[in-house]
Amino acid sequence: QVQLVESGGGLVQAGGSLRLSCAVSGRTWSTYATGWFRQAPGKEREFVAAEMWTGGNAQYTDSVAGRFTISRDNAKNTVYLQMNSLKPEDTAVYYCAARWGRGSRQPGEYVYWGQGTQVTVSS
Repeated sequence: QVQLVESGGGLVQAGGSLRLSCAVSGRTWSTYATGWFRQAPGKEREFVAAEMWTGGNAQYTDSVAGRFTISRDNAKNTVYLQMNSLKPEDTAVYYCAARWGRGSRQPGEYVYWGQGTQVTVSS
């Protein structure tokens, strides 16, 4: 069993930065790949970033590539999403998710989800 708890969301002006954290519990977490997704009001949940293997190569949706970075600290059982140069269109609830083995861009392929953290970017 894996449990995820996100934190770090908030209100920031356009051009600013935030770092989201996802605290992970579970004895075999090191074998899981993690991803970040977001959902804006009235829209479907969309892929943001994921590590394709545990701590391995990452993929990003085009709209955040070069601005966001996913990383993990196994010693702290935490996954991060560093978000720079934020834009109003980045406003959404952000979720971290985990699945055993290889990462994925598809939210339906993730088994474990956090409760989400709100990110609001003002113009």
